[in-house]
Amino acid sequence: MPIPEDVTGDEIDKDVRQELMSLPKTLAEDVARNLVMVARLIDEDPEEAYAYSRIALRLASRVAAVREAAGFAAYATQKYSEALAEFRAARRMTGSVELWPVMADCERGLGRPEKALAMAGEPEVQKLDKAGQVEMRLVAAGARRDMGQIDAAIVTLQSSELASHSVQPWTARLRYAYADALLEVGREDEAREWFGKALEADKDGSTDASDRLAELDGVEFVDVLDEEADTADPSGTAHAAEADDETGSAPEGRDEQDRPAAN
Repeated sequence: MPIPEDVTGDEIDKDVRQELMSLPKTLAEDVARNLVMVARLIDEDPEEAYAYSRIALRLASRVAAVREAAGFAAYATQKYSEALAEFRAARRMTGSVELWPVMADCERGLGRPEKALAMAGEPEVQKLDKAGQVEMRLVAAGARRDMGQIDAAIVTLQSSELASHSVQPWTARLRYAYADALLEVGREDEAREWFGKALEADKDGSTDASDRLAELDGVEFVDVLDEEADTADPSGTAHAAEADDETGSAPEGRDEQDRPAAN
């Protein structure tokens, strides 16, 4: 696959660069450039990122950083079985527990919330840093919701990190997950309060808390482009319906707020 000329491979993290030093120089450069493309595309075009990760994996499958990148690219495209296999391989190579929360979330993606919940109680969780422990809490709460245990999910999210007034990288997502769970059980006033708190902490737009608040306040959003298209082509709705019949409906997406973000 083509790689822009401005991508040199020097953009990668120094720890990853250190790992690649075990490879011949030219090979290391090729792998590094593909890893840069994975990092660039994983949010905006996960399928393309996945394709670049497979190239890196083919070139250097014995490098832990490559296995981890391949895992996150597979995770981003909802290939959870493949992602889990890559994360397990990376963990075997490094001995690190850092990937434990996202491995548990892969179990959720595979329809095994009980397994994810069991992982939340394993000793590995105590070895995680604070960010990792919060991610594990989000995954555990998501697993509870998968199992229909919404009240238990709410209790799982109640923690010192949730109550803290300091804003950390995980704060917005934690508050959002709590608000969403409260809303599910009909505690609308509390949900509105916590969506507001999530919005206050969401400096990089990692949640749609503002939209959720607007919905609670009865604000409806209108897509002007869609309206213009309907005006230009009165049969547009029928065409869209026909297309849906041909392609089938996309499966319902999983909640973005209660799972770890790919790093």
